[in-house]
Amino acid sequence: MSEKINKTNAARLLDRAKIAYTLIPYTFDERDLAATHVAEELGEPIEQVFKTLVLKGDRNGYLVCVVPGDCEVNLKAAAHLSGNKKVEMLPMKELLPTTGYIRGGCSPIGMKKSFPTYIHASCRAFETIYVSAGVRGLQLRLAPEDLIRFTEATVGDLAE
Repeated sequence: MSEKINKTNAARLLDRAKIAYTLIPYTFDERDLAATHVAEELGEPIEQVFKTLVLKGDRNGYLVCVVPGDCEVNLKAAAHLSGNKKVEMLPMKELLPTTGYIRGGCSPIGMKKSFPTYIHASCRAFETIYVSAGVRGLQLRLAPEDLIRFTEATVGDLAE
């Protein structure tokens, strides 16, 4: 008998938009919230498991960057793409009050407010990609084009 997976806010928003996705549970480790651990648990290549990072720009405020799990955000590229002079990672203590999500469970879908979203161009190399479903231990598998359309994301090269 399979355990029922509770739908997250992100999943309900995708349902409402009639976007196909699969919820994939995995065992998370509070001591290791890295995307590499998630990819290992899913048995998927790290390049297909994307992490959601929230940054703050000096001109345009908050922005969301979705990059492959084995990459870091290129801050210069993110600043350029978002029309900022410079951007920096959002301090951890500001993540929950700003987005409604905690570290290791931050989804690009369903944040408290809608922020400009930027997705690394490599997502288009895959039929489906993985992003957090909004809680630790649960990933969304969906077509990158659906994620791009739903989040109204700008696609670019923003990782190193």
